[in-house]
Amino acid sequence: MSFRSAIKSRIAEYITSETRLRRKREAFEKQRKRQSRPHEVHYFHHVSDPYSHLTLQKLSGFQQSYKIKLTIHLISGPPAWATPDRAGLDAYALKDANQLAVHLGLSGVSQKAPSAERIAQAEAAMAACLNAGMDIGKLQDISNALWSNNEIAPVSEVNVEAVKAQGDALLEKLGHYLGATFYYGGEWYWGVDRLHYLEERLQQLGLGPAPSSDRKNGPDQGVSDARISCNEIDLFLSFRSPYSYLAFNRTCELSDRLGVKLNIRPVLPMVMRGLPVPPAKRKYILMDAAREARYHGIPFGRICDPLGRPIERGYSLLQYAEEEGRLREYCSAFMTSVWSKGVDAGTDMGLAKIVETAGLDWSKARIIVDNDDWRVQVEKNREDLTALGLWGVPSYRVGTAAIWGQDRLWAVEAALQHTTTPIVS
Repeated sequence: MSFRSAIKSRIAEYITSETRLRRKREAFEKQRKRQSRPHEVHYFHHVSDPYSHLTLQKLSGFQQSYKIKLTIHLISGPPAWATPDRAGLDAYALKDANQLAVHLGLSGVSQKAPSAERIAQAEAAMAACLNAGMDIGKLQDISNALWSNNEIAPVSEVNVEAVKAQGDALLEKLGHYLGATFYYGGEWYWGVDRLHYLEERLQQLGLGPAPSSDRKNGPDQGVSDARISCNEIDLFLSFRSPYSYLAFNRTCELSDRLGVKLNIRPVLPMVMRGLPVPPAKRKYILMDAAREARYHGIPFGRICDPLGRPIERGYSLLQYAEEEGRLREYCSAFMTSVWSKGVDAGTDMGLAKIVETAGLDWSKARIIVDNDDWRVQVEKNREDLTALGLWGVPSYRVGTAAIWGQDRLWAVEAALQHTTTPIVS
């Protein structure tokens, strides 16, 4: 490893550490007290976003449970750079949000996105509601009407674009790009999936109770083998994706527990496929992955970015690892090494360490490393992923079901029982 790589991995370790997080929180609270400011939580709502509809249903209980000032902002939606396939994302979000709603006991959304006219009506109604003084119950009624195709009461003239422009500007200033997001004291929390982190933080400040739900205790945990109706999982991953790293060993454990075959299908990282990952998105992903790693007890943070040649070198040994019956071990060793141990996979020394950790022979691997034989299969994996209507990783195919995200293993388990799950693309 070069001196530069070693320094960068140590910096990343500190940036993502719990120690730094604690210090930043303490500094924020000291400054807030000096300035006599309230505990203000900002929530950014995107009217036509299914995840925002689910999150809105949590707001009333959230506000009542914690001694905070909750400020709601309307936004226009994510910029083009944040959603490389907007149509695909919108279509997937409808299916995923509905399954998530069932999982959490919330009201879902229609199978078809609302028309532009109805979205404009809902935006106007919500803008008027916010201008008149925040009423979460009314906002939820408007959202329910929009997503259930019921009538939305007309409102007097309101400058919706100005209201959204204010929300957009603040969202950008604070450093995010998506709706259904909460912001408090320098940290972001996306939707109902991450709300428990914010609740935990507020509870630690003595502002309310502990989080009301624990993601580990979903209703579909502990499925018996007898109920499994599909016998394999396709896992699409990238060695450069922190979420793929967080998902990998847990997915292996799931497949072993249920006795189903796991097909490991690597793809190139998004930026190596020509898909943009701007700074704001990279920052959020890194910090979110760090807290998800802490939540699951997975080592994380001492990072040596494998973008470019390290990825290609790593992928060039996939076939060798599979032929030796050590593909799982190799994938796990590679991602663990670059995401938590600061190993430079672009060097022979670093790659040899990874290979040997996986129980493979570097003297054999060094002869075949840097081949291009892997490219055809990796491209086929990308094509199959795209055919599912997805592009991000980790993603899963179970029968005809397409599932995206390391926080959707409960959906993978559900799909193994019911291959006609509504999340089908």
